[in-house]
Amino acid sequence: MLIETGLPNLLHRGKVRDTYVVNADLLLMVATDRISAFDVVLPNGIPHKGLVLNRISGFWFDKTSHLIPNHLVALADAEAAAPLLQSNPELAGVSPELASQAMVVKRAERIDIECIVRGYITGSAWAEYRRQGTVSGKPMPAGLVEGMEFPEPIFTPTTKAEEGHDQNMSDQEVVDMVGAEMAQRLAQASQEVYSFAHDYARERGIILADTKMEFGLLDGQLILIDELLTPDSSRFWDLEGYAPGKSQPNYDKQFVRDWLVEQGWDQEPPAPGLPDEVIARTTERYMAAYHRLTGLELQTVNS
Repeated sequence: MLIETGLPNLLHRGKVRDTYVVNADLLLMVATDRISAFDVVLPNGIPHKGLVLNRISGFWFDKTSHLIPNHLVALADAEAAAPLLQSNPELAGVSPELASQAMVVKRAERIDIECIVRGYITGSAWAEYRRQGTVSGKPMPAGLVEGMEFPEPIFTPTTKAEEGHDQNMSDQEVVDMVGAEMAQRLAQASQEVYSFAHDYARERGIILADTKMEFGLLDGQLILIDELLTPDSSRFWDLEGYAPGKSQPNYDKQFVRDWLVEQGWDQEPPAPGLPDEVIARTTERYMAAYHRLTGLELQTVNS
């Protein structure tokens, strides 16, 4: 299991991803097996999680490249990545395990907004709606029930907090941060990617309930960065078992969130450790999501 990466030239250590400098134009982004919930990193890792995140992001970057460019150059264990990594002696000898959980990406200027698209009312949106009849501060019709599909997907951006919890952003706050034109581009691109992926996933028996994306600028062009449409950044529901009015059968980390809520955790560090059964069943869900969406079996690497 890959919890700590420990390579030289660390640029950024996130909740799940560690990013290293390859050269002035390229980065090595490693998806570890760390897991976070409610914006807190948990003490346990999830076996094969980073592999799933890396492979499924690569899959979606390829599938959505006709809609918007992205930062992916090559998966780090692909033949095309070898000369790129060898150009930096400090990164040339990464292990097969780490390479299988990493990708070489273009270095972009990150836009510090979590671009969330919601097609169904669930999670924090459902909690807010029950409290005050709104989602991301916007009034919603009366009578919605948990898991119900919105008439149209809605864009609910949040801040990207390095520490603590992300906060909802109003339309005006997004405009104030990036300008009116960019705010419109972010919303449009997010909704286009969501709608395409929603329809694709549904054909494979999965409902994409919501997802979050990150964008950056490269030579003035808007591109997708970070991860894309993973079980970490999305809610994947089982279409066959879908029924509004309850928590849905899923292929994502909602299983972990539900267990943590049952423990009465206050969602502040430190988080409780996960029992072996929860860890094992989370691995199963992530690997099932990969298989259902891609049609491929996940090839694991023994370190």
